[in-house]
Amino acid sequence: MFQLVRTDSTNKNFIELVKLLDADLAIRDGDEHAFYAQFNKTNMLKHVLVGYENNIAVACGAIKSFNENSMEVKRMFVLPSHRNKGYASTILKGLEQWAKELGFHTCVLETGKNQPEAIQLYQKNSYHIIPNYGQYIGVENSICFEKKL
Repeated sequence: MFQLVRTDSTNKNFIELVKLLDADLAIRDGDEHAFYAQFNKTNMLKHVLVGYENNIAVACGAIKSFNENSMEVKRMFVLPSHRNKGYASTILKGLEQWAKELGFHTCVLETGKNQPEAIQLYQKNSYHIIPNYGQYIGVENSICFEKKL
């Protein structure tokens, strides 16, 4: 059974999953990893979901305020051994619901071209490519997405 728990970035299971995410991204991003890492700090995230399968943390994601209308999706990850079970979509939908409850109308996010699984996930969940925003403007490896909630 898969269960979502709302928490924040002090959650020890979230911290452990993010360590695994960062290790994966360091390989995928190569020399660009340090650039991206500076924008993915997890301290002070107030809206974190951790997904548990049989009480074991296997997936996570977070949202943070982007502007007055939008939340930014951050730190999406599913353990490789638990992929292709729909957990990432469940986390994403949970984050979108939370954003709506908080009064936001849009979710935005950035992912890398070296993460085809993530690109496919967001497109499958009705996210549309938008021009790169903020720190990602002009970054060739970045793809930014948006979804109206």
